[in-house]
Amino acid sequence: MKMQKGFTLIELIVVIVILGILAAVALPRFVDLSVDAHNSAAQGVAGAIASGTAINNGVCLARGIGSGAPCNPLNVANVCTAALLTPFVSGVTLQAGAPVGNQQFQIGGTGDCLAATGNTTVTCTVTPSGTGITVANATVTCAR
Repeated sequence: MKMQKGFTLIELIVVIVILGILAAVALPRFVDLSVDAHNSAAQGVAGAIASGTAINNGVCLARGIGSGAPCNPLNVANVCTAALLTPFVSGVTLQAGAPVGNQQFQIGGTGDCLAATGNTTVTCTVTPSGTGITVANATVTCAR
């Protein structure tokens, strides 16, 4: 009698069914990662704002405000505005209104650096576009 090599039809069907079950379980997790991406991007922008303002504060303290140093004084009543925080990030758009694109972020909060003394920090919010997103917090170091 001659020995045949290969898989039977039942073995092939079982493998296809197992692959189908695995695909049905794993696929929904990978279908929509845009919410996670938007939240991570907002956290990155918040981190850039926080580190940029901390470096700015160090420069202002070391060289003094108004001495020709590249210092951006953050000494206003509401520092959480797009106009004041835009120099500390690049590649994205900070705005007061709701973001409509992937590279737009809404800046909010009412951090008061006008009455700040020493190394005062305030918290501003960074909101990405999309639904189901979470707001990231940026710790802004006041520079006087």
